[in-house]
Amino acid sequence: MIEPGTTVESFTLQDHEGNDVAWDSFRGKPVVFFFYPKASTPGCTKEACAFRDLTAEFDQRGVQVVGISADSVKRQSNFASKYELTMPLLADPDHEVIKPWGVWGEKKMYGKVYEGIIRSTFLFDKDGKLVHVWPKVKVKGHAEDVLAKVDELF
Repeated sequence: MIEPGTTVESFTLQDHEGNDVAWDSFRGKPVVFFFYPKASTPGCTKEACAFRDLTAEFDQRGVQVVGISADSVKRQSNFASKYELTMPLLADPDHEVIKPWGVWGEKKMYGKVYEGIIRSTFLFDKDGKLVHVWPKVKVKGHAEDVLAKVDELF
């Protein structure tokens, strides 16, 4: 997993509306990327909705929030529409960002071992430098924790 102090390679992914979104478009303000395993599943829905519910607070602080999963643009679009999600949801079905950032790995559920997205969140400063990582996120209270860290750092 990438560590604080690093910058990441440039990338372009499609958002839930099918628009190309480049890493460089986030420069100039802090940005939070939250990675979730699968759109419209219970934990992912709770997490995305928690960030949605804090949109005004993040906006007030000048922080962009972005969700990323390996889901298709169509699935991301359905997720955004169904739950009125206001942040960009990026589709990374080819793991262009997921693997280099270290959020793809071994997971265990009900004794079964498989590979998938490890729920993680990254906070970058306005210059694109990683300032904080939340690995293996627990959903409850997470969006509030991210907002508190934003207040602490910026």
